[in-house]
Amino acid sequence: MSDHRRLDILCTLGPASMNDAVIARLENLGTNLFRINLSHTKLADVEKVIRYVQGRTTVPICLDTEGAQIRTRVAVDGDITLEEHSAVRIGAALTHISAVCDIYPPEVFEQLALGDLLSIDSSDPVLVQVTELAPTGLSARVLNGGSFRSNKAVAVDRRIKLPALTEKDRHAIKVGRELGVRDFALSFANHESEVDVLRSLAGPGSRIIAKIESRRGIQNAEGIARSSDALLLDRGDMSREVPIEKIPRVQKYVLSVAKQAGVKAYVATNFLDSMKKNLLPSRADVNDVFSTLDDGADGLVLAAETAIGRYPVQSAVMLSKIIRQQRASMESPHLPRVELDRAESCLLIDPHGGSLADSFHERSDPKSARKYPRLSVDVKTLTDAEQLAIGTYSPLAGFMSWEEMKSVLEDFKLPSGLVWPLPIVLQIHSDNARDLARSNAVALCLGDSNDAHAVVHIEDIYNYDLFKMARLMFGTANESHPGVRSLMKRGDWFVGGRVELLQRLPSPLKHFELTPRQTRAIFTGRGWTRIVGFHTRNIIHRAHEHIQMAALREQRCDGLFIRPVIGVKKQGDVEGAVIMKTYEAVVREHYPKAQVLLGSSQNYSRYAGPREAIFTALCHKNFGCTHFVVGRDHTGVGEYYGANDAHKAFADVGNIGIVPVLFDEIRYCMGCATYVVQCEREGHETMRISGTRARELLRTDALPPAWMMRSDVAQMVLDEKKQGTKVFV
Repeated sequence: MSDHRRLDILCTLGPASMNDAVIARLENLGTNLFRINLSHTKLADVEKVIRYVQGRTTVPICLDTEGAQIRTRVAVDGDITLEEHSAVRIGAALTHISAVCDIYPPEVFEQLALGDLLSIDSSDPVLVQVTELAPTGLSARVLNGGSFRSNKAVAVDRRIKLPALTEKDRHAIKVGRELGVRDFALSFANHESEVDVLRSLAGPGSRIIAKIESRRGIQNAEGIARSSDALLLDRGDMSREVPIEKIPRVQKYVLSVAKQAGVKAYVATNFLDSMKKNLLPSRADVNDVFSTLDDGADGLVLAAETAIGRYPVQSAVMLSKIIRQQRASMESPHLPRVELDRAESCLLIDPHGGSLADSFHERSDPKSARKYPRLSVDVKTLTDAEQLAIGTYSPLAGFMSWEEMKSVLEDFKLPSGLVWPLPIVLQIHSDNARDLARSNAVALCLGDSNDAHAVVHIEDIYNYDLFKMARLMFGTANESHPGVRSLMKRGDWFVGGRVELLQRLPSPLKHFELTPRQTRAIFTGRGWTRIVGFHTRNIIHRAHEHIQMAALREQRCDGLFIRPVIGVKKQGDVEGAVIMKTYEAVVREHYPKAQVLLGSSQNYSRYAGPREAIFTALCHKNFGCTHFVVGRDHTGVGEYYGANDAHKAFADVGNIGIVPVLFDEIRYCMGCATYVVQCEREGHETMRISGTRARELLRTDALPPAWMMRSDVAQMVLDEKKQGTKVFV
């Protein structure tokens, strides 16, 4: 039976996440509530913290009270270490023994007795026994040594009466109310009457989350649930009072109580504890999240993972991914089979259609294709075959059938309904069509070679009007258009079918080539989850630099993936090797370290304007990018497309799973000495930055001005020309 409950994600804000970029990322990942832990927030800072968060997100804030708990207070930064069998002083001076820390609230000392055991911190608890008492302090012997720091929880082995709310809580609630906060969490809720106290202070319209984290809380859970809007089981504090092996049973009980009362049930603490220091979680952590959702939790709380951990964003990404997997299992509980992509990273955006195509096996023997008829094709066709096989064009796994091509050309989507803008087709001439009519497969060979690069398992052979195709694909049938010209000379018959790649195309730039699986592995290894892609067929100029860095900064991305065109080009374009060399230099000398990946794959421009812009964006989605830069006249040619036609195309097609980052033409303002779309200051001249103009200057051995192209980049190109390197096609 499917479960359609909305699952909430509550993220705790702290030193690791209290910044613009992380808050924006956590909101984007579906966070429903931002938790501010008053135990770790000074009262004087509460208003400032609330205003800061409210100024950066529309996600509601929850103030989590200190409540009826005992905590440590350490005078020094860092850890305090207690040696086993030593004597220590806690609180005010009692003996000659030096004080190590204090505990609060102070009324605790009035209730302690000789022989009481105090457990400090739950992860690896320090255990001390009271040996001497005074109204403001105590002496103790250390039974279990260890380390702790300020604000660590202290448990006493018997009941200590404490007020449900501290004075600090009461002041903070008042501040929160005045600033529009309506969500409040009651720590250590022990009785429904305590919930009523908080609700009276929070005022009308408030939402109260009662935290079950003590024995009394469990005993009174049913009454607490009736008085609350939600229950939250804090397994960390609970484990100081309940044997850890019983926590799973306690969890199931609290969730069942919430369900019976008709309120939401959240669970907190140690879900992705391993990710506080590691990029990926332990298998135990993943199973814990999954099983907690199976138990019926309505939401999960990330605490230290997002507050102080090294990977707050990645923790939230991982949580959302596990939630998705658990949802999928609920949709098909009787179908244990799981479709796996061998290189899919759980931290990254899914490929287009859900998984990467994969039909290249490096141990394949090209000689195995000798049993199939041979078809001579050009480099472009083999390039497409290669990219189909390695997953760049996912979900496509082969050349399109008649139904697929017709749907793409006329409806901008595949028959499945998935957006796809460009036909990926194997064109042949009529005589080839006759020869292949009775074949179930054909071997693709480059030119006159008999060495097969790929096999197409034939599913369809069909004819299509090339003029109609050109008008739909390029918006023109004029053969002065390079894309139209290429289309018209390659035949009006087509072969559709799955591609099996036998060997990859040779390339002098093979060391730059990266497959979608490789980029995804690199992104995961670097801890990137939000990546902006940039596609170009030009030497890098200053407008490119401005756009790339602006996209990286403004979209709050972890990294930038630059993917130049290195395949077949038209006359006048710059050779791929030169482009890569200039980019290498700029990335190495001028770009932020550890935030840029330069790579490529065999690819070529179709000059299809808006359609190709969307196609290229989807390819970058398959590489693992979440964002894609779309510039002025993107992938256009000549005067066939309007300056912002590509921008409009993205708006028309809607959400395709990758965010287009739109840029208008970037110019250089001579007066402001900076790069702008336009300058509002009177009398300031702005200069157009043109890749075409830069190429013209370089062809005549002239240096483009420094505001157009870096001098070291331009000089590098001219030096290559002097050394006899082929720079221009």
